[in-house]
Amino acid sequence: METLVSDAQRFLLALDADNTRDWWLAHKAEYDARLKSPALALLEGLSPALESLAGLPVTGKLFRPYNDVRFAKGKPPYKTHLHMMWQIQDDDAKQAPVFFFGIDLARVTVGAGLMMFEKDMLADWRLFADQDHKRMNGVMDQVEDAGFTLWEPALKRVPPPYPADHPAARLLRMKGCVASGPLPDGPLEKRILAAFSDLQPLNAVLLSIASA
Repeated sequence: METLVSDAQRFLLALDADNTRDWWLAHKAEYDARLKSPALALLEGLSPALESLAGLPVTGKLFRPYNDVRFAKGKPPYKTHLHMMWQIQDDDAKQAPVFFFGIDLARVTVGAGLMMFEKDMLADWRLFADQDHKRMNGVMDQVEDAGFTLWEPALKRVPPPYPADHPAARLLRMKGCVASGPLPDGPLEKRILAAFSDLQPLNAVLLSIASA
C-alpha cells in the first residue's frame, strides 16, 4: 500500500509519454497489479473508518482509466491520473457528498464536498447561506484553517435576489462546494484519514442541508 503513490506516478509518467492503445495493452497487467489492485484495497480498507467518521455507510468507487474520446478530437485515450472516492450514503439526502483521493503526475490530493449541486440542493444551499451564514462561513473558515482550499465559485456575481455585499457572498456564488489540498508526508492511510477528519465538517454541513 505504501508504494501506491510512487508506483502510480511512475506508471502515469510513462503513460503520459506514450498515451496509445499499444502501450496500454502492453502494460495493462502492470496497471492491474500495481495501481488497480492496491487502489481497490485502499477503498475497502478505509471504508469502515470513514463510516465511523461520517456516521453513515459509504460506497467506494475507483474511476476508470479510460477517457471518453467520442466527442473530443485529439484527447488522449487514457487518463494520466488515478482517482477514487467514497460517497456517503443517506436515503434522506437530496445529494450525498464525497471524500476523494487522487494521484496525478506530480501531486497527491485529497478533498471533500459536492462538485455540482442539483436544482433542489442549490436552492437549499442558497437558503442556508442566506439564513445561517455565520455557521456556514465558520465551517468554511475551519476547513481553510486546516490547510485546504475551497474551489472558486462558479458565478462571478452574487445571484438575485441577494445583495452583492451579502455576508455569504462567496457561498452564494457557488454552484457546488469542494475543498481540496495536497496530502502531507507520512503513512498513506493515516494521512488520508487525518485529512478526511479535517474535511468532515464540510461534508457534515452539506449533508445537513441535503437532508433538510
